[in-house]
Amino acid sequence: MAKAVDIKGKPYNRGLMIVLLLIGTFCTVLNQTILSTAFPTIMKAFSVSTSTVQWLTTGFLLVNGIMIPISAWLSTRFNSKPLYMTAMVVLFIGTLVCYTAPTFSFLLIGRLIQALGVGVTMPLLQTIMLSIFPPDKRGTAMGLAGIVIGLAPAIGPTLSGWVIDNATWRDLFGMILPLLFIVVLGSFWFVKNVLPTKKSSIDILSIATSTIGFGSLLYGFSSVGDDGWGSAKVISTLIIGVIFIGIFVWRQLKMKTPFLEFRVYKSTPFLVSAILSSITMMAMVGVEMVIPLYLQIVKGMSAFESGLTLLAGALMMGIMSPITGRAVDRYGAKHLSIMGMLLLTIGSIPFMFITKDTPTIYIVVFYAVRMFGISMTMMPSTTVGMNSLPMNLLSHGTAVNNTQRQVASSVGTAILISVLTNVTNNAKPAHHLLKSNPLGYKDQFFNATLSGYHAAFAIAVLFCILALITSFFMKNRTSSADYTTKNGGAN
Repeated sequence: MAKAVDIKGKPYNRGLMIVLLLIGTFCTVLNQTILSTAFPTIMKAFSVSTSTVQWLTTGFLLVNGIMIPISAWLSTRFNSKPLYMTAMVVLFIGTLVCYTAPTFSFLLIGRLIQALGVGVTMPLLQTIMLSIFPPDKRGTAMGLAGIVIGLAPAIGPTLSGWVIDNATWRDLFGMILPLLFIVVLGSFWFVKNVLPTKKSSIDILSIATSTIGFGSLLYGFSSVGDDGWGSAKVISTLIIGVIFIGIFVWRQLKMKTPFLEFRVYKSTPFLVSAILSSITMMAMVGVEMVIPLYLQIVKGMSAFESGLTLLAGALMMGIMSPITGRAVDRYGAKHLSIMGMLLLTIGSIPFMFITKDTPTIYIVVFYAVRMFGISMTMMPSTTVGMNSLPMNLLSHGTAVNNTQRQVASSVGTAILISVLTNVTNNAKPAHHLLKSNPLGYKDQFFNATLSGYHAAFAIAVLFCILALITSFFMKNRTSSADYTTKNGGAN
């Protein structure tokens, strides 16, 4: 591999820079799920309701989703070193606010500040990794990125449960602060300016329509679990989101220098890989939400025990990501993706038949099979899609892909939780049975709950099948020459 040089032609240590970026991104992505098992403790500490405490996650995801499209403009306007360092400092400040929060309001503000940093660092990592490696090594690069992007949110619930049992909720943030400080300090020496930049003015209307559009859409989907699809709040926010996203896309296509370049979809390999990774996210994130509910409600596990049950799958994804990354460089992505989606489907089908007596090892094994399949698809498909874009569109492709995944995750979770809730409610026994036949009521209520889980997992299997079909349209390898030839230049 050629010697690594920055945008001014000066050599730098690529290995140390990658290690620092991966540690920093691990901290940023870990923040997405670190509070999942801490909610009851935080509710008690600040005397807030379930709907209020959920904003620590909902608000975080909203701001994170809004920032991802903006990250494309930021990464082409500002040098990568100061941009990365600023985002990490913002994340450090947000984490410090959370750690010292005297009230719930301060804790929520800290989470929103954190999300500003995460929304920039995650897509920036992928853009940098794609830029500093040649196309034939990008699978390996994205495999390394996949370690943190896949592993960090997966171990969040387990780590959170252990910390809550052995320390305080504040330590969830306190343990991240030293790592963030090291990353910010190390960035002075080891992070270099590796992405080309150009002077472009910020388009306020694009930011406004993007923020309102994606913010409303993500909020609408996140509200489905509590309010249902028929809620006026859900319907109105989804409609507002779609309208403003439509205005945003229309404006980008009309602008000479768009804020976010949607013409990346002209590349068929990119379009197929984006669809595949989005459907895969729907299958992965929705199930990651439903399985812990089943383990805690039906099997009576603690939050820590349920997180520990899923840890093997999380480790599987972390271990396999660099391996599948090298495999895609050597063998291409199509057959790898097909095999991965086949494993994901096979690993998902047994969940449709779980009962209260299903052995825990059964859950551990099939969840690990699912994560093995996802590791064979997620980053390989992304790599092939990105390789089909010219260098000047990599940051836009990364932002579009990450935004699409964020929306897909919200949609998948909303669908599975709403199916789970609706099927359970429809199958519930009549309330009068509680007095006349308490044992019969309990049995029927339990069966209704299981019916809800079976239906939710059936929808997840449907997502898997759709992803499997899509994987057959993947290309083994692509190059940016396809895009420039097809579209009359890279612009």
